[in-house]
Order: sequence, then structure tokens, then C-alpha cells
Amino acid sequence: LMCSCGSGGGLVQVGGSLRLACTASGNIDSLNGIWYRQVSGKQREFVAGITAGGSTSYEDFAEGRFTISRDNSKNTVYLQMNNLNVEDTANYLCNVAGISGRAHVAYWGKGTQVTVSS
Repeated sequence: LMCSCGSGGGLVQVGGSLRLACTASGNIDSLNGIWYRQVSGKQREFVAGITAGGSTSYEDFAEGRFTISRDNSKNTVYLQMNNLNVEDTANYLCNVAGISGRAHVAYWGKGTQVTVSS
């Protein structure tokens, strides 16, 4: 299900930082999330993920520069991006999921554009 929960993108210079946020509505337990990115004309690419237990994973290009985290009380998954470079320019997409009541739910963010310039 689509949601308007992806935010935090913008224009930044090389070496700068951005913090993306993906917030799901409702009361969600066992919150987990994944950030992807996509450049027009190319396939979607995994960036980082966080499990309900708090374990994180990153693609090689993100390791050491990006940090994925969550705030369960706010139903929000964050992606802190530091030391950005031009190659990070893309539309960043989030997916948040968990348990609402007795059902599993999942939401896709609207996407937020990150543009890195020299």
C-alpha cells in the first residue's frame, strides 16, 4: 500500500549529509524497514534494511556512510546519509512493515529525491 511517508530528500553538495524518514500510520509493532534507491532507466537498488529485532544491513556503497535506524514510538525508519557523493543521486524509496493488531502490514513511501552536486 502506498503512503506519503518518504521525506528528507533534497539538494546537497558532495560531502554533505541528509536524513531521510519513512513514517507509517497506525499502531505498528515489530517495525522493520528497507530503503531502496532508483535512478531513472535503471532497476531499483537495495540500500539498507533494519529488522524488527534491530539488526541492520547495508549495501557496500552505503557501509560506513549510511545508518539506518528506527523509532518504534513514531513508526518511523530513518536513513542518515553522510559523506554523500554524486553517485548517490537517486530517488530514494522506503518500505515499512510490521504488525498492526493481528495483521501484517506494509507500506511503500512516495519516494524522495536526493540530488548531490559538486
